[in-house]
Amino acid sequence: MIKTLIILIICFLTFRTSGQSVNRDLTNTQTNNQKMSKQVQFINPDGLSKNPAFSQVVTTQGNGKTIYIGGQDAVNAQGEIVGKGDIALQTDQVMKNLHTALSSCGATFDNLIKLSIHIVQGQDLYRGFQASQKYLGNLKNPPIITGFFVAALAHPDYLVEIDAIAFVPEE
Repeated sequence: MIKTLIILIICFLTFRTSGQSVNRDLTNTQTNNQKMSKQVQFINPDGLSKNPAFSQVVTTQGNGKTIYIGGQDAVNAQGEIVGKGDIALQTDQVMKNLHTALSSCGATFDNLIKLSIHIVQGQDLYRGFQASQKYLGNLKNPPIITGFFVAALAHPDYLVEIDAIAFVPEE
């Protein structure tokens, strides 16, 4: 288990890329970032490693809305599994699902506080990570991330599942 976590951490540290970002309304993002900086702090304290792919600590304070998103799998709106056997395609669908969930609450990826990523053991972490970067690669303050290798998920065709927490400051 420890060896697996070390491999996961090394992959995140090694394979950070600057993938394409999801199209965003820059004005809304800038306004949102100003509010976020007052109510949300992304902290990388001395004594812990600093990595552009994730933050070490996040605090929230003040008025706002906390959003908890349950584990998202590679299932489209029609209930079909997308990308059977392909971790990159499944990760892309999971990120689309997270985008939809965030949007339904008036949030964006910029509002993410924490991601928990569950990956079926034996999958190519690098390919999954690469697929996520068009959504997360250019965040000013990346969320805190915990990754797990698991033996299986709820359906035998699922390769990755991600749950999230986000915070939207009150206007």
